[in-house]
Amino acid sequence: MTQARLSPLPPDAWPDALADLEDAFAGRLNVYRTMAHHPDLVRAWANLRQHVVLDTSLGPAASEVVILRAGARLNSDYEWGHHVSRARVLGFEDARIASLRGPLDAMGTDDATLARAVDEVIDQSRLSPETLAALSGLVGSQGVLDLFATVGFYSTLAFIVNTFDTPLDPAVTDELAARPLPAP
Repeated sequence: MTQARLSPLPPDAWPDALADLEDAFAGRLNVYRTMAHHPDLVRAWANLRQHVVLDTSLGPAASEVVILRAGARLNSDYEWGHHVSRARVLGFEDARIASLRGPLDAMGTDDATLARAVDEVIDQSRLSPETLAALSGLVGSQGVLDLFATVGFYSTLAFIVNTFDTPLDPAVTDELAARPLPAP
């Protein structure tokens, strides 16, 4: 049996089981509208999303650095594009955002520490003692655990959007067309 590509569900196909989430996060973004093909997964995902996206001990800026680096490393144009937009809202300069796609030595010290941790988690499924010490000093033990959760969360989303070629949401496409990033 061949599995067809899963496209984001349009409003007229929205599952009744997710009616309460249609106007919330799940109905607003193509990634979650794609996940809506599995309502139980979206419902289970909601609490983790709340923590990783909104309640993380990393704080908004460090969280965006982690997400952008993970999106870049996982070749997820969808996550990269969405989080370029979010980082701009947080006041990140475009040069800082673009640097997160490049080598560690082109980043500020804190960004490089976070990016190194993301790289090690993706490449080795663990942190070296040196990176763990630097990361712990920067974000504390809860921040270390939140970094793992964030990379895992966005890895799963990258697997989904990359497999199903989930399109960027129109507002993000328009923003990136109007304000493209410089090359790293």
